[in-house]
Amino acid sequence: MRLKTLLFAALCALTGAMAQQKTIVIDTDRAALVLGIGNDGRVRQKYLGRRLLDRTDYAALPTGTEAYVTHGMEDYYEPALHVNHADGNPSTLLTYAGHTEKAVADGVRETVVTLTDTVYGTEVRLCYTTYAREDVFKLHSEITNRERKPVSIEKYASAMLGLSGGEYYLTQYNGDWANEANRHEQRLEYGKKVIDTKLGTRASMFVSPFFQLALGAPAAEETGTVLTGTLGWTGNFRFTFEQTHDGGLRLLAGINPYASRYTLKKDETFRTPEFIFTISQQGTGQAARNLHDWARLHQLKDGTGDRMTLLNNWEATGFGFDEEKLVNLIGQARELGTDIFLLDDGWFGEKYPRNSDRQGLGDWTETRDKLPGGIGRLTEEARKQGVKFGLWIEPEMVNPKSELYERHKDWVITLPGRKEYYYRNQLVLDLANPKVQDYVFSVVDGLMSKYPDIAFFKWDCNSPITNIYSNFEGKDRQQHLYVDYVRGLYNVLGRIRDKYPSLPMMLCSGGGGRSDYEALKYFTEFWPSDNTDPVERLFIQWGFSQVFPVKAQCAHVTSWNSGASIKFRTNVAMMGKLGFDIRFAELPEAEKNFCKQAVKDYNRLKGIILDGDRYGLVSPYSGQHTATLFADKRQERAVLFTFDLFPRFNEHKANVRLRGLDARRRYAVTEINRMNKDDRKVGEYSGDFLMTVGLPLFTGAKMNSRVFEVVAL
Repeated sequence: MRLKTLLFAALCALTGAMAQQKTIVIDTDRAALVLGIGNDGRVRQKYLGRRLLDRTDYAALPTGTEAYVTHGMEDYYEPALHVNHADGNPSTLLTYAGHTEKAVADGVRETVVTLTDTVYGTEVRLCYTTYAREDVFKLHSEITNRERKPVSIEKYASAMLGLSGGEYYLTQYNGDWANEANRHEQRLEYGKKVIDTKLGTRASMFVSPFFQLALGAPAAEETGTVLTGTLGWTGNFRFTFEQTHDGGLRLLAGINPYASRYTLKKDETFRTPEFIFTISQQGTGQAARNLHDWARLHQLKDGTGDRMTLLNNWEATGFGFDEEKLVNLIGQARELGTDIFLLDDGWFGEKYPRNSDRQGLGDWTETRDKLPGGIGRLTEEARKQGVKFGLWIEPEMVNPKSELYERHKDWVITLPGRKEYYYRNQLVLDLANPKVQDYVFSVVDGLMSKYPDIAFFKWDCNSPITNIYSNFEGKDRQQHLYVDYVRGLYNVLGRIRDKYPSLPMMLCSGGGGRSDYEALKYFTEFWPSDNTDPVERLFIQWGFSQVFPVKAQCAHVTSWNSGASIKFRTNVAMMGKLGFDIRFAELPEAEKNFCKQAVKDYNRLKGIILDGDRYGLVSPYSGQHTATLFADKRQERAVLFTFDLFPRFNEHKANVRLRGLDARRRYAVTEINRMNKDDRKVGEYSGDFLMTVGLPLFTGAKMNSRVFEVVAL
């Protein structure tokens, strides 16, 4: 009897071990992705959703769809991988070859699942990195050619996920120049929905490289299951959402394979960019906070560091400046209280002075009749004034009317035998070419070597790739250009980061054209839009804040929408990395004083705004009012911004209910940033009252704004 008992126990243990071996659990504190290995050796996704309390329950889940579907086999939907083998066979069959799991940092784990084609030797590694506390997943694939001869890969997704929700609601963010990140939601039906771009140098112009996918019901700020995803790739991307006949949804994310077939030599590996996503059971707001926390801690350059305020010269001078005008503006930056004076476009070019956007781009030496003392005179004046100095550059681009174009037309992406087409009067340098990479690096390195007091760069990229042909790639590798350009860019940025690790840089691309997390490994911030109309910015910043922390978003006070008060414009800009681009000297004295006080208040509160939890209390899409709150992690302090846009006469205005507070504590609420008036104490309330009942903070005034500081007693 005892022997039978022991045998039964051993059998149970063996069965349990086998089940465990056939299940790979990739999880965070609150979410899980589960893979299963079938008897046929194929790896399938069994589950994606809320983490189960008992990990052993995952073994009981039914077999799902293949984790990385390949072209040419029995699956009839969109494949993740399409390989053309050396003998012309377009099919690939991947089976499980092993997996590894390891901790790479506190709360960070990496799981790598290796798949092989036993006939051709093609090797695919599915790589999963999880951030437990932030509930963030990073996925990418690595495809290696083990054949003796080259193979070509036609499609190469970073990730493929299967979802089951019955109903699926996709929110994407579309727009155009000066009209970025507009929210659009739709219910997905049977078939495919594709979001993609073909811009080459940038991810975004007409559509942003991120989305929200709500399961079961439309997306809501505080409730519902939402997957928010984005791709870390500063180039052509594609998201494919395909609803299948059985009601499931397949999501593929990665580089857009358009005109991007890639040839792999023997033992060469193609590494796809990272697909980054989080799953929230508490709506879009929690999904956004997950990504914000993760970005500050793990992805954004100097994500836990400080951010500097600035005064830009562009609106005050345009191209029409000289040395003395700039010296005067440096003094205005000191008076305003900003940390940096930023010199924008128009400072360079000798043979072709940069007096418009039609010439000079590529010739990064000072225009001597504008700046006889060079950049050195300006950095010295900034040092005397106690202000740091920043500089605008656009090193990936060239004007046809430039010395660089005359010397190195072979460095330019341009079609042989065709009339050149110019986007914004410029062309793109071929960063697939290592010599061009060296040149672009030398722009920053040369300036920093000559003028080590430069403390900030604004790196612009105004043109997508046009005239699509690379002299470097040659006729047999033209399909590599889109991929190799971005890889070349990362090589340059990596060299800059390695040599100047503490150098802050703003990423600009005709506005928010470059808003992706791979680029933000090298930049401390990005420019969401050239549109600085504060009303429009409320929508634009709301859109980008679904994925990116406000610490990474530059927001400037300008003269756009002169009908809006300086108070309204400043309050909008304070919900990001604050800057000014105004004719400060021409402001009335009262407005000058307001701006100076606003800078002081911002510096006092930016730790909460930039590093706290963001709560979108009232969406600008919901009506004529909007409110956003930032709360520190200890629930001791918060900053609340409220805005009235164009309310109708005598309309009903609901109370604003706060979030991110401790219900058991009491808080003092004070209105700050009042025009020519002292702060006004609103009252003292429990956190429970503020979050349940709220306060009547909206008004009937047009383009009106108020800022409230909330402090625990």
